[in-house]
Amino acid sequence: MNPILVIFSGGQDSTICLMKAIAERGADKVHAVTFDYGQRHALEVQLAQEIAREQHIASHKVIAVDWYRDITHNSLLDKSMAISREPGAPFPNTFVEGRNALFLLTAAIYAKSRGITELMIGVSDADYSGYPDCREPFIRSMNATLNLAMDCTFTLYAPLQHLTKAQEWALADRLGCLDYIRTRTLTCYEGIPGDGCGQCPACKLRAAGLAEYLRTKDQRR
Repeated sequence: MNPILVIFSGGQDSTICLMKAIAERGADKVHAVTFDYGQRHALEVQLAQEIAREQHIASHKVIAVDWYRDITHNSLLDKSMAISREPGAPFPNTFVEGRNALFLLTAAIYAKSRGITELMIGVSDADYSGYPDCREPFIRSMNATLNLAMDCTFTLYAPLQHLTKAQEWALADRLGCLDYIRTRTLTCYEGIPGDGCGQCPACKLRAAGLAEYLRTKDQRR
């Protein structure tokens, strides 16, 4: 099995990706990279480090992008901003311009230095936000761009691309890590791990998906 590098935030989506990579390749073939970019809650990075240690993966690198807030402004980089979605806006003010493009480029540079050509990212078209850098055309385009930019044949995997949140929970259950994902990851915009605050958009989406999955699971019994 080839080694793979997971872009890993410590949130629900990326942790499911990490667990999927471990299940498919073994922990000794899984590497992860986490970006400290001035996000609202430094606890994300701490949790990512803890999860990486608990899962005994081959390596985990934290990369600081401490200049990000100097060039763009949004509610994930500015705690004083209320999280909102203005009427008619294509996505909420949690959108961080160019984030996934920057993360993928940086991760690919790091991966190539370690002889790794396969990368995994937990983007999803089903996310409520509609972020442009979570869409399949972006992932395909970025894969081609990285190959051209570095004269290397990278393969980008986005296994959650077309899954709903309920389907993500189903995948976590099949991987045997539903409770782990539920209790150890941080999705909440208020920085509360596990089930979170229950009120922010991220928590509501996560909770609705879990409820839907558990309901359909019970119906199949």
